[in-house]
Order: sequence, then structure tokens, then C-alpha cells
Amino acid sequence: MGRGKVSGSAVDGRTARGKGYAMSLRRRKMIEEAFGWIKTVGGLRKTRHKGLERLSGQALFAFAAYNLTRMLSLMRTAAA
Repeated sequence: MGRGKVSGSAVDGRTARGKGYAMSLRRRKMIEEAFGWIKTVGGLRKTRHKGLERLSGQALFAFAAYNLTRMLSLMRTAAA
């Protein structure tokens, strides 16, 4: 029945050659890294609170912490 996992991309070769597609992949990687950090380090994989208001506060805190760590690393690279 099934042929197993087929490798490769479902994106047409003409699309994958474009500059816009490459930029999109770089932006997607940045966003995925941020959400990965927020879920693992920021603790949003398993929430601590119930209710929209409290959960919003936890999410805001996690996003702010990520932004501060990102700013610190950007400042370090700019100073070097």
C-alpha cells in the first residue's frame, strides 16, 4: 500500500530558485527558532496558569525574555 517516506520538496523547482523563496526560508527559520526558544526555555510548552488573562501574562513575559536575550546577542556581535 504505502511506499514509505518520499524525500524531496513539494515545491516546484521554478519557485525554489527564486530569491523571494530563499528569503522566506530564512525568515521562517528565525521565527521557528524564536517559538522553539519560547516553548522550551520560556516554559510555554506546558503552561503554569489557567485563564486567558494569566496565560497572556506568562506569554508576554516569555516573549519579552526572548527579546532581551536576542538584543543582548545582537549587541555583542555589533560590538565585536
